[in-house]
Amino acid sequence: MTNKRVCLIGAGPSGMSVLYHLERLRLEGAIAPENLPEVTCYEKQDDCGGLWKYTWRTGTDEYGENVHGSMYRSLWSNGPKEALEYPDYTFEQHFGGPIPSFPPREALRDYLWGRWNKYNLKPMVTLLHSVQSVNFDPAKDKFTVVVKDLKQNKLLDAKDFDFVVNCSGHFSTPNVPYFKGIERFPGRVMHTHDLRSWREFSGKRVLVVGASYSAEDSALQSIKFGATSVVCSYRSKPMDFRWPDSVSERPLVTEVGGDDRVGAGGWARFSDGSMEQIDYIILATGYLHHYPYLAEQLRLRGPNLLYPAGLYKGTVWLAGGNNRLLYLGAQDQYYTYTMFDAQALWTVRYLTGAIQLPSSAEMAADAKAWVNRAALSKTDQENIAFQTDFVVDLANQSNYGYDLDVSKIFYEWEDHRAEDITTYKDRQFGSKFSGQQAPPPGQPFMKAIDDSLEHFLASCQGK
Repeated sequence: MTNKRVCLIGAGPSGMSVLYHLERLRLEGAIAPENLPEVTCYEKQDDCGGLWKYTWRTGTDEYGENVHGSMYRSLWSNGPKEALEYPDYTFEQHFGGPIPSFPPREALRDYLWGRWNKYNLKPMVTLLHSVQSVNFDPAKDKFTVVVKDLKQNKLLDAKDFDFVVNCSGHFSTPNVPYFKGIERFPGRVMHTHDLRSWREFSGKRVLVVGASYSAEDSALQSIKFGATSVVCSYRSKPMDFRWPDSVSERPLVTEVGGDDRVGAGGWARFSDGSMEQIDYIILATGYLHHYPYLAEQLRLRGPNLLYPAGLYKGTVWLAGGNNRLLYLGAQDQYYTYTMFDAQALWTVRYLTGAIQLPSSAEMAADAKAWVNRAALSKTDQENIAFQTDFVVDLANQSNYGYDLDVSKIFYEWEDHRAEDITTYKDRQFGSKFSGQQAPPPGQPFMKAIDDSLEHFLASCQGK
């Protein structure tokens, strides 16, 4: 009997967790040779990491592909590292000692690579190969996948697979709304997807459109790097934090404009009739589920939700592909690395036959129950409780081996943000898995301009 062939799309945290658990279980002898799938992992970037692979590029890359990365240089974790820590590979284990609870981007990337290097996963990834199309043939009960070798600029011959695991994420295609007059606005207009440095906002008046985590961070980063003022425009309700005096909130912007003369500024009008003078517009307006390479009947659509409809266990696509198309990391997120990891292990258990699916009716009913419960979750606390239950359910069914419930950390984190949005990243948490209490940061977040790994670790050692 031929082993199952699996096409794994994307080598970010989700895709790498699939490879991690497959290799771990293989080395442990936990998968019978006849059940071990043949996995081909395609990654269109030149290295693993997904969003955590920083690039200076925006728009399209050197191969004409849409740039995947949405990271800006000075990004620091907006949630405690203790809420995303892998139980089998703690931050203390990786760095050789305690570090603060809110590390910068480079430290998080280094941590991810440390875990992946435990099993030398990078050679298992086919880099610079972009999946162009995925179709499912019910008669053959197989997927046909066409891939482009970007370096050779060549479409490769189609290959058949028994399963497709889509790990490409959903934070790469920006949602870009239109506002009256925006085409005549004299300053820069950019989505956070294309933002790389906040230094250009020094001395400027900034309008941030949005009211979620990226909008919150956009406001803080702008002020941190010298913006004179920030106005945050919300659609339904304000973020309502205890902002610095230079940050204010207005209802949804309805029109923008300005003087076309060189050096002249712009303005924004809001739904309450008020106006503000502005120089830059940052669209912190979220992202779209965008999987153009998947055939229509295989394509997840819709808004960014805690539980997208049509997915059994948030993973198995029910509308096509005979339950052999899986989505990882397609939901809105409080939990990140550990949720992806639990989802990846669940996927591996399914691919290797350790998990058997119930009937189509039972799967549809289970998915609907989760969707209905998610719709009733309105507050941050309710959303955290919902996703905690989702993650714990996956972990239990996949025999994950650790209790991943870190809801208490999330609740405390939310309280800190409400107390003071400018200082919550200076707070410390204890690790559930190492028992280690994090030290305070070397510098307060709002004064920490150098976000390099070297400076961060040096500042930790200096405490």
